[in-house]
Amino acid sequence: MKVNEEETRGELVTPGEVLGKAAELKAGKGAYVSPHNNTVYASLTGFRTLTYPPPDSPDPRPTVDVIGHKAHGAVPESGATVIARVTKVTARMASADIMCVGPKSVREKFTGIIRQQDVRATEIDKVDMHSSFRPGDIVRALVLSLGDARAYHLSTAKNELGVVSAESAAGATMVPISWTEMQCPLTGQIEQRKVAKIGA
Repeated sequence: MKVNEEETRGELVTPGEVLGKAAELKAGKGAYVSPHNNTVYASLTGFRTLTYPPPDSPDPRPTVDVIGHKAHGAVPESGATVIARVTKVTARMASADIMCVGPKSVREKFTGIIRQQDVRATEIDKVDMHSSFRPGDIVRALVLSLGDARAYHLSTAKNELGVVSAESAAGATMVPISWTEMQCPLTGQIEQRKVAKIGA
């Protein structure tokens, strides 16, 4: 009888997620061991799978692999430019769902956070989050790092970054008229935003 060496596809894991202890698992593709605590972590987004060694293997530990999606959706990484939709704005930060990394669309949910200090490069202490972004805005942002709680830290602190598309209260797509203002073409009403420079 043939031994089933591979376990069925496990749960979806994301970068930095704990897969197990190095004493019990070997890190395979898409996984790595952190030397300071001998813990195996995922290094990419995908499905966790375990491959068991043959019975006569000197190392009885199964190998854990993280197998990426067959249809590889884009994954945000530090330094990448992303397009995201703002979902929530508080006094200190804006949350957004990342939709594209560069020209490629993502196939799963990635959350980004734009903190108050990352909205713009100057007069950081004067940034008002509610006049920079509103829920539903489409923003172009730079990925700074993978932050805590599995949310990516995003920055709009360059001229070409910020809101690229926003809907007015009247439901029309607003037109940028300056780096800090967008206007509704239907009502003429002007709303504050951290606008991305056009033509960048």
